[in-house]
Amino acid sequence: MRDNRTEGPAIPSSSGRPWWAANETLAFLVELVALACLFRWGFTLGDGLAVQLLLGTGVLAVAIALWGTFAAPRARIRLPLAGVLAVKAVVLGGGAYGLYEVGHPAAAVVMAVVVVANTGLAETFRRRPGPTA
Repeated sequence: MRDNRTEGPAIPSSSGRPWWAANETLAFLVELVALACLFRWGFTLGDGLAVQLLLGTGVLAVAIALWGTFAAPRARIRLPLAGVLAVKAVVLGGGAYGLYEVGHPAAAVVMAVVVVANTGLAETFRRRPGPTA
């Protein structure tokens, strides 16, 4: 089975594709928010400032390493689509979970819905159209 992610971007530029560019911008912002939420959640896990900073930074570093290695557009290791989506679920879903754990359940639900919709649209936009008959 062929993985379309390894063939290069389906849409090489955003000119003439404002919906694609808007969704990619939203994806980047969601990623940043998820990382901030993971740091905040990790920060709340410890007692004492040094431990809180260590845990917050540690959770953030693990998320960044996972994302950069497996889910980023120029990831070092190319996984099949299911693997990329699993990493995205861990990092982006972890951000929503972290938001919930720090006391913002409604915002966590909104974030989770945005993550699912944005990721679904992004993967749909990245697919090349099938061959025409």
